[in-house]
Amino acid sequence: MAFSSGGRTHSSLADINITPLVDVVLVLLLIFMLTAPVLQSGIDVAVPKTRTVNQLTEERTVVSIDKEQRVFLQDKPVNVHDLPSLLRSGNPAKKVIYLRADEKVPFGAFASVMDAVKQAGITNISIVTRPLTE
Repeated sequence: MAFSSGGRTHSSLADINITPLVDVVLVLLLIFMLTAPVLQSGIDVAVPKTRTVNQLTEERTVVSIDKEQRVFLQDKPVNVHDLPSLLRSGNPAKKVIYLRADEKVPFGAFASVMDAVKQAGITNISIVTRPLTE
């Protein structure tokens, strides 16, 4: 669209300035990157500290036991007796379970959850810990 005034032609400014759009998208990306790990571990569990810790890079099936000995599958509370039937979906031989237990949980409760996972046919169980700070 052109305008003429006094023999000179002026074009209207019809371009969209994308700089603010890019700024907003980058800020949103940063927010999602920072909050995604927090959303996955919504259950308050103080896992024990160890010297060797492997970082998780992808989302896995997590079974958690909090300090009141409540059992959670991902973020949903479950009964320990229902856990084998909930974990049997798919190929249990190839499934990996990450077990997060509060450090104040007695070994008996931990062992009963491990037994329930093994009843589902899953033998690949990893125990989640946090790094030992010196």
